Amino acid sequence: MNAESPMPDEALIDLLQRLSMGLGLGFLVGVERGYRHRDAAEGTRAAGLRTHAVIGLLGGIAGALLPAIGQIGFAALTLAFAFALIAFKLRESAVDNDISVTGTLAALLLYALGAYAMLGDLRVVAAAGVTLVALLAMKEALHTWLDKLTPQELRSSLLILAATAIVLPILPNRAVDPWGVINPRELWVLTIFVAGASFAGYVAVRLLGPNVGVLAGAAAGALVSSTVVTAELGRRVRAAQTTAATAAAGAALAGAVSVTRIALFVAVAANAALPQVAPALAAGALVFVVCAWTLVRLDAGQTSGESPTALHNPLDVASVVRFAMLLGAVTAIGRLTAGAFGEAGFLAFAAAGGLVDVDTVAMAVASLVRGGLAAGTAAHAILIAVLVNTLAKGLIGGIAGGWRFGGLYLAAAAAAAVVGASVWRLSATIPWLPLG
Repeated sequence: MNAESPMPDEALIDLLQRLSMGLGLGFLVGVERGYRHRDAAEGTRAAGLRTHAVIGLLGGIAGALLPAIGQIGFAALTLAFAFALIAFKLRESAVDNDISVTGTLAALLLYALGAYAMLGDLRVVAAAGVTLVALLAMKEALHTWLDKLTPQELRSSLLILAATAIVLPILPNRAVDPWGVINPRELWVLTIFVAGASFAGYVAVRLLGPNVGVLAGAAAGALVSSTVVTAELGRRVRAAQTTAATAAAGAALAGAVSVTRIALFVAVAANAALPQVAPALAAGALVFVVCAWTLVRLDAGQTSGESPTALHNPLDVASVVRFAMLLGAVTAIGRLTAGAFGEAGFLAFAAAGGLVDVDTVAMAVASLVRGGLAAGTAAHAILIAVLVNTLAKGLIGGIAGGWRFGGLYLAAAAAAAVVGASVWRLSATIPWLPLG
């Protein structure tokens, strides 16, 4: 590089990188297009691998020439390319008796991406280009999925998208009641979570079967909210879409994921309290997993009785709203209780917070630990919040899914709580454990 004039060399490198982006995307699109039409005779395709690579490079050159030829010159060059492409694509369509416009639009978009590569963010260009290639390559998979899509599934997807993109942004993000506990946006986010869990569970069951799908959906949903997962499993038991034992196994597995998630959060944000909570949380998670396995085996051994019906509506709006209101009421009660006790009753605050969301308590405790709160007090608060949250989910599950589902889950939760508490007490008496 010339030490006296580095800018021209840097500008040249940048120009070549941007041209290479357009050329590379054209090559990727050309590979997909060429592979799809690999059996066609030579000279019967309007655009293949080489042509698409040239289109990407042409878009880059047009973008590079923009400062020299101006907007009118750039528009003229673009129109000339578009007319030529469309003319040859029309001849190709006539020969193939094919009226699909996908290939034409892909080539035009490729030209636009090549031009934008010269003027914009290369990360955006790369993301858009890879998305284009993926959409082209997934033609058969997308068409198969579309053929199997039911009107109810389409409606459910649109409802969730509308609730997220249209309704959520216009709701006030503040308390609207005299007690300061009802936040419309938070409650609507909760409703979206419930709806999302309901739809995700439906998709999991449809793809993986009634048993594996319930367990996989519960474990994945627990990464967001095990409480929502438990309520949704109860709704599905009430609708006879799964058995109480399988649903309870899913709720127990969600409990294990939730407890593990809390342990990881404490390890990152409140490391001083980790030695005192880790043994109990690990024991509780292990018991939850064992209970989930036992419940699955119990359900597999049934020869009569419960039998889940075929899946119907993937998103029962009325049920979603009812469960969101139930969880919202629990949230309000927890906040009112926490407000009544205040900091003077820190453990009571943790218990009340556990009714709402154990993650919230863990975040608050982590902040206080960094501010000087004793590790022992923090550990007690976290464990109490986990215990209350675990048992509260049993009550919610019983209300949502009936006494059998609620009873089976509560049995698993009680076993996890007893073993976790016992391990905590035992670990506190062993001097060689690093409990601080």
